Amino acid sequence: MTKYVLKRVGMALATLLIIIFLLFVLVRIMPGNPFPAERMNDQQIANKRAEMGLDDPIPVQFFNYMVKLLHGDFGNGTSLYNGAPIKTVLSTCVANSFRIGGMAVLLGTIVGLLLGICAALNRGRFLDGFCTVVSILGVCVPSYVFLIFLQYNFAYKLPLLPYFFDSTKFLKSSVVPVVSMSLFTMSTIARFTRNEMVEVIDSDYVRLAESKGLYGGSLVRRHVLRNALIPIVTVLAPLVVDLLTGALVVEKIYGINGIGKLMVDAIAGEGVDYNYVLALGILYSSLYIGIMLVVDILYGALDPRIRVAAKGGADE
Repeated sequence: MTKYVLKRVGMALATLLIIIFLLFVLVRIMPGNPFPAERMNDQQIANKRAEMGLDDPIPVQFFNYMVKLLHGDFGNGTSLYNGAPIKTVLSTCVANSFRIGGMAVLLGTIVGLLLGICAALNRGRFLDGFCTVVSILGVCVPSYVFLIFLQYNFAYKLPLLPYFFDSTKFLKSSVVPVVSMSLFTMSTIARFTRNEMVEVIDSDYVRLAESKGLYGGSLVRRHVLRNALIPIVTVLAPLVVDLLTGALVVEKIYGINGIGKLMVDAIAGEGVDYNYVLALGILYSSLYIGIMLVVDILYGALDPRIRVAAKGGADE
């Protein structure tokens, strides 16, 4: 298991380094001006470019950037927050997005698993149809539509919750975005759980377990759910990244000072803030690769055959 984990970690680090290099080059060759031309003249822009080393060759810029990045320094912004250090701004945005996204992941996963299990164990009955309809609605209707629906009914009609995000009332302000963001995850997990469990229930080894007298919760827990979890973990991984990094439209509409809103502001502000775009791109990539690394390790833990296959491929 140790060799399996070390190999996956090495591949993840190599992939991340390649992605950072490609992001850096693409950002540097993008057309346009990263500085707000309305507030700076040509001489000020030229001085700022020289100060930030933007006139140096790209390999030199990349080396200097990586040295700073290894010390946790993303540099400063060019147009957002008056050029404040990106690390300072990111710390607040990441905290907000991760707390709200984490609650959405937890809520969506738990409810989705319960709906999927309930539908699979009641295949062809009313509960199966009800859970299926709920899952379809959650996938088809965008999260920001649910957000507006919840805002209108529970913040405007029934003033029970804040209409916009208020950091001083974090828990109450989180209800609307958490529920709206969790619905797609809930629906996706419910559909996959139901389909995978039905397939496992019809398998030969489950029928063999039933013939040996294993029924009910023990059968579901030991044989059905465990074998159905592997594809569910695969589906859950990108959903976790999307929610932890903030739904762009949801954060913008609800006024959450999170990663998604920051990305929109960096692209659609006075001038495209390339440094924020690069920093957020690295953050997104790191999270995605990190989550997929966890998925690979969970694969090995859930199904030892995957570790054996990986070891055999390495020996060849």
